[in-house]
Amino acid sequence: MTSMFSTDEKADSRPVVSAIFVPQKRRLILCLLLVLATLALYNSVTRAPFLNYDDQVYLTDNLQVRAGLTWKTVSWAFRSSEQSNWHPITWLSHAFDCQIFGLNPQGPHTVNVLLHATNAVLLFLILEGATGFAWRSLIVAAFFALHPINVESVAWISERKNVLSMLFFLVALAAYGWYVRRPGVGRYLAVTFAYALGLMTKPQVITFPFALLLLDYWPLYRLGRRAAGPDGRSFESVSFWRLVWEKTPWFAMSAASAAITMKVQTNAAEVNLPLWIHLGNAAIAYVKYVGKAFWPVDLAPLYFHPQLSISLPAAALSAIAIIAVSGVAVIYREHRPYFVGWFWFLGTLVPMIGVVQVGIQAMADRYAYIPLLGIFVIITWGAADQIKRWRVPMAAPVAATAAVLLTMGMALHRQAGFWNDNATLWAHTLEITGPNYMVEDNLASALLVEGRDAEGFPHLLRARALRPDDPGATLNIANYQRLHGNYQAALEGYARVLQLSKAPSSVETALVDSGYAHLALKQYDNAKQDFEAALKQETVDPVVYRALGLLAQRAGNIGQAAEDYERSVEIEPTAVGYLLLAQALEISGRTQAALAAQSEAARRTQDIRRDAAIVKQLLSI
Repeated sequence: MTSMFSTDEKADSRPVVSAIFVPQKRRLILCLLLVLATLALYNSVTRAPFLNYDDQVYLTDNLQVRAGLTWKTVSWAFRSSEQSNWHPITWLSHAFDCQIFGLNPQGPHTVNVLLHATNAVLLFLILEGATGFAWRSLIVAAFFALHPINVESVAWISERKNVLSMLFFLVALAAYGWYVRRPGVGRYLAVTFAYALGLMTKPQVITFPFALLLLDYWPLYRLGRRAAGPDGRSFESVSFWRLVWEKTPWFAMSAASAAITMKVQTNAAEVNLPLWIHLGNAAIAYVKYVGKAFWPVDLAPLYFHPQLSISLPAAALSAIAIIAVSGVAVIYREHRPYFVGWFWFLGTLVPMIGVVQVGIQAMADRYAYIPLLGIFVIITWGAADQIKRWRVPMAAPVAATAAVLLTMGMALHRQAGFWNDNATLWAHTLEITGPNYMVEDNLASALLVEGRDAEGFPHLLRARALRPDDPGATLNIANYQRLHGNYQAALEGYARVLQLSKAPSSVETALVDSGYAHLALKQYDNAKQDFEAALKQETVDPVVYRALGLLAQRAGNIGQAAEDYERSVEIEPTAVGYLLLAQALEISGRTQAALAAQSEAARRTQDIRRDAAIVKQLLSI
């Protein structure tokens, strides 16, 4: 990929000191170093499992995604508003993972790491091309690649939308530089297309046209009367309103994306709090993000919103600090134009800062993925200016930079290690955040999956004690009771979930699990009522059809059983499903169809005897 401004064009048309430009071979070497450092430090992440928080709904339990890249999946992706977002490119990306890797988490983890490395390289090339400063651009890209706060975006498969939207965001920036160099319809459309892909991946990039206005001031020097940058390059000056008019279609795309996002989030868990609490939390969050940029410790996937317990003095001091720094950036804008990075940080965080609060988080590390680039630029360019002014020998800043990057890499390696398994991550999160119901619930689930029931169950009880109306903890406790033979207690828990939540996914899960509890108690009519009620929910679970088939077969209705089993494998083709179908077909005298189903079952399993044993157990209910 070429940079925004090619070396030849600079040499031909602008009075630039040629020494500041990196030769092509050296540029390639620097890009390779960025990639190798990123891959090496994130290597452990590729061996991590799926996270037991969001990865199920985005991938492992999402039947549409698991089907791979089919026309049906493509159609669903563009129509779906699951997870309170419209992001079809994200869904298709996950479907691509399933198409290539199946349900092996190593594949999507590796893709995330490669996307992050690509983003770092693009960032370097774009900055170097726009400013002419290769080493400063490299340091900013290295900060981005190695900063521990970005581990969440890379190590969490569900955050594919973060790293992928950043890729399209950077491609759109590169295309914009291409357009600025020589405006034309084709180049303008290239920017528009890349931006559209970004919006369809994650609406966090909605501030793109506003960010371009900041770049027009620096480093592109298109805004105002400044005709040349401090590095000697000259630029065409354009009026502010002309620049705004130029970006009108992109502003319109941002408005459309905002409208779609607000519409699909109407059913999300919006937190109804007074505006002053939202603003106060936003001010505190801005300061905390800056703090984590300089001192990235105590990083966690969940930071709970303080709600009414927010510290008013902290909010006031944070607001004063933001206003003061903004004032300094404005005052020194002529001599320190890179202070525009501060407004990049403030502006690109606006969609995620929580003025309109959706969800339980006060802030999130993943939200800083794009915004902190502004802080990294200020640090790097500011340090370079001071070194030049104080005439510091070059060995000192080189050694200091190497020490900072080495320390950052060690911190990244440590932070990535927490994501190697679910129990470790949530135990670490609990240490940082203190008691909260969701972390307790996630930790309990991770321990139960590992067979550590004695350790996990107390965390479930603590989750319910912290929030008695939490349907998640109530459902998990009910499932624990069912798996340990306490069916009546489990049924009471499922009934409680149905009282606490009207979310289709929660209702369906509770009904299905309740049906299986009734099956275990041989209350077949009640089980059938639960399963039929589950079918009326928005999602269609193949387990429901399989259970209805078992009930029909037990009642002697083999034709209905075969029909239900067939629906089950149409939704999710599994070896167990095909074996059940094969048996029903054989009983009904359809021998050839039964043999075909048995053959399909064998094709879809590595242990046919194990699956046959499961079928035998199911039929004994």
